[in-house]
Amino acid sequence: MRSGHRLGRRFGWLWGAYGTSALGTWLAFGSFPLIAVQVLHAGPAEVAALASAGAAVGAVVAVPLGPWVEFRRKRPVLITMDLVRCAALLTIPAAFALGALTFLQLLLVSVVVSAADISFRAASGAYLKTLLPAEDLLVANARFESTAWTTTIIGPPLGGAAVGLLGPVATVVADAVSYLLSALGIRAMGGQEPRPEHREASRMRAGHLLHGWRHILADATLRPLFFNTALFNGLVMATQPLLAVLMLGRLGFTPWQYGLAFAAPSIGGLLGSRLARPLVTRFGQRQVLVVSGTLRAIWPVGLVLLGPGTGGLVLVMGVELGLIFCCGVFNPVHATFRLERTAADRAARTLSAWAVTTKLSTALLTAVWGVLGGLLGPRTAIGLAGVLLLATPLLLPRRAAMPLPVADSR
Repeated sequence: MRSGHRLGRRFGWLWGAYGTSALGTWLAFGSFPLIAVQVLHAGPAEVAALASAGAAVGAVVAVPLGPWVEFRRKRPVLITMDLVRCAALLTIPAAFALGALTFLQLLLVSVVVSAADISFRAASGAYLKTLLPAEDLLVANARFESTAWTTTIIGPPLGGAAVGLLGPVATVVADAVSYLLSALGIRAMGGQEPRPEHREASRMRAGHLLHGWRHILADATLRPLFFNTALFNGLVMATQPLLAVLMLGRLGFTPWQYGLAFAAPSIGGLLGSRLARPLVTRFGQRQVLVVSGTLRAIWPVGLVLLGPGTGGLVLVMGVELGLIFCCGVFNPVHATFRLERTAADRAARTLSAWAVTTKLSTALLTAVWGVLGGLLGPRTAIGLAGVLLLATPLLLPRRAAMPLPVADSR
């Protein structure tokens, strides 16, 4: 990314808002399970349900929100979703203070936040497409990606310290405040946003709900990328609970070693995101997309060799560094390619459908791998996921992109 490339004041506010909310999210990383265990004395089944069912139900709830977002100005939607997440999260410390916090409330808040997060991301991508010219989209997405990995590095350690000093409920408050600050930042952007040309959302039809998926599946280049990302993300995330069981249980790693094994390699994501644009400039978008998408799939299988002690810790950090570096290159190129292949009047529905599918596939594969881990053992289940990941590059779009679709409001 060349130094000093300016994208304007309005993008600066949007970028700052994204960084603020991302930091709040990572500060509160793991706070819901901690509250469930430490405050509500929940068991393993309830904690697992909180992690998987909340995201899955939230994804289902978000399905009708895609068309709703599409036919409205995106900046007010972004502000609304930030405020919804803030309000939902603040009910937790309020109930805790009154001694009325329940597991059901945690689950409902998880659903609301998950649905609002999908809608926010859909509106954000659609808004970015209208805010910047096409040639600046990769720069913008790379900056979002580098910010995401930066907050991944610094957020969990700060959140862990806050939990130790103040308890897990305090980090939920911090997360809620971050969404409020994000809403204020987006509000401060100013400027005029054109009204969407089509207003069919006032009379929602069943066809609107499926339009995003129809667009994706009808595009010969988006379709394989869609299945690739859903399967890749789902398999990678499905192994995380098993890896925690293996490292913290059988192999005897301490919690700080476990945290270090995943926080330190995030520097690879920061480096990869900064290399994305220079690589695309030199080698071309499709080449970088295919090569980085292929390389990111070869790393996880190495976790099957994980052992105890310093050697095992170095192995995990090496695997995660390689994986995250490749993802840091792939993600902004993928996000830009997806926006370029999607007309402005269908962007929100397409991005919403993509996010819903990714969350649902992740929840499903996490549940399946939890069962496989119990039947085969964590190491074997992790190895199986690694082998399947080696096949995901076959789903990358290898042909030259077809002509862009014509704008359509159906």
